[in-house]
Amino acid sequence: MSTELMQSLAREKIVAIMRGYTLEQTDAAAKALADGGIVFLEVTLNTDGALRTISHLREKYGGRMRIGAGTVLDLGQAKQALAAGAEYLISPNLDEEVVGYGIQQGVEVWPGAMTPTEIVRAYKAGASAVKLFPMAALGFDYFKEIRAPLNRIPMIPTGGVNLHNIRAFLDAGAVAVGIGGSLVDHRCVKEGKYSVITNTAQSFVAEVQGTVQA
Repeated sequence: MSTELMQSLAREKIVAIMRGYTLEQTDAAAKALADGGIVFLEVTLNTDGALRTISHLREKYGGRMRIGAGTVLDLGQAKQALAAGAEYLISPNLDEEVVGYGIQQGVEVWPGAMTPTEIVRAYKAGASAVKLFPMAALGFDYFKEIRAPLNRIPMIPTGGVNLHNIRAFLDAGAVAVGIGGSLVDHRCVKEGKYSVITNTAQSFVAEVQGTVQA
């Protein structure tokens, strides 16, 4: 974890995930999250207008937030995401071409993996961290068990992480966690209740500050 971005990730420990929102909604939610202390924000590429949104967020919040692209499935999408200004790439899958491209471009790639074989393969391919997914289905016990033999590999559990269990994941060795709806409530975004999102973000940040530092 020698890069500045990875050091920042290890310090901040939360990656907020935005999927399926308009540019205007994502912009407002990004401000709400930043006001609540969230730094890392991932916009998934299966969101309409995702590339435009990433460019907009980098321009507007680049001094406050680290903006990345999520659901990067292949090399073509990786190239588009970096051209749009993404600072890092996150995938639900492992594509060695994407990892290799990230290394070539000096950009962090955090591919998705589930099994020990996939996790080690992703790390050996050059990923600086591995997204453990789908965590909601695998559960905390799976993460805790898999950390024992693979504790040297930085992992980002994603899915199923909430305010009640985030500290357990971090204390068990997660370098960071990916959080979607538990942090960015869909109804709040649709109804424009962004102050609720700020309050929720503050609660998550408070929990993170209480964890054992990695």
